[in-house]
Amino acid sequence: MSRQDISILLERYARGATSAAENLRVENWLANHENPDNQWERMDIAGRKQWLGQVFADVESTIGKNTPIIHIHPRRTLWRIAAGAAMLIICFSLFWQRAALQNWRNPIQLTTMQTADNQKKEVVLSDGSKIWLNAGSELKYPKKFNGTTREVFLTGEAYFNIKHDASKAFIVHTGSLITIVLGTAFDIKAIKNDRLIIVTVTRGKVSVSEDKRLLGLIIPNQQISYNKHTNLHVQSSVDASRVIAWQSAELRFEDITFQEAAKILLERFNVKITFNNDKIRACRFSGSALSGKNIDQVLKVICAFNNAHYDHHPDGSISIDGKGCN
Repeated sequence: MSRQDISILLERYARGATSAAENLRVENWLANHENPDNQWERMDIAGRKQWLGQVFADVESTIGKNTPIIHIHPRRTLWRIAAGAAMLIICFSLFWQRAALQNWRNPIQLTTMQTADNQKKEVVLSDGSKIWLNAGSELKYPKKFNGTTREVFLTGEAYFNIKHDASKAFIVHTGSLITIVLGTAFDIKAIKNDRLIIVTVTRGKVSVSEDKRLLGLIIPNQQISYNKHTNLHVQSSVDASRVIAWQSAELRFEDITFQEAAKILLERFNVKITFNNDKIRACRFSGSALSGKNIDQVLKVICAFNNAHYDHHPDGSISIDGKGCN
């Protein structure tokens, strides 16, 4: 593929105007020619945008410097004349596309916020939107939103409370999944090694797409689960308050099994819980506003509900034993 060909494709790729086949051509070219160390495959979306910015700058710097001069001779074949004319058209095309390339020449600098496995953080964006990062997560965002969109990049889980702005859609990138809103509240769970990306809405309406394919529009107490391995998705109704319980200071258990509660405690305290018998695992209970700064305070209450007791182990895990519920 010639430099002129890839220049045109890169510009269309940046605008999202390329087909799936053209996307593959661009990314193969980036991986095999301009990026011999194959770093492209290891970059996230934010990294690819910044790298493409430099590519566009290199392309634009050549415009007008080596414009070919075509001398038409009778013996020259028609296809060579056409090829020369095409090169001129490409140069003029790139010149007039210069304004569209400015954002790529000067890519937005992103701030990175990370949380440890036992930590949560609140991020307030420049537009007043608030994001709560769950443990073991990463958020990349600009210090100030310029242009016509507000875009951030998430790995892990976060709860978003987005300020309404009809002129600037808010876009969350999680791998190939794109979540678009104007102003709403929702949760995205996109753990790096998990096969599922899950989007849950608590307020407003959210559009979820995989690249250019619309997966669905979801409203409060609805959820889309997207399987990264199969590219299949499921839209369902859920209790959104349970999904976002991790970001609250309180724990609420409403008619769930002890095993389901253990999964919530794993996310909250990063502690693995096992059961010594199936009867305890299947016990169902409800607890309103159970709170505590550590897992012992919570387990004492839950075990009292279910006629059980717990033990800590040297590896940090906890086992549950006892007669269980009646």
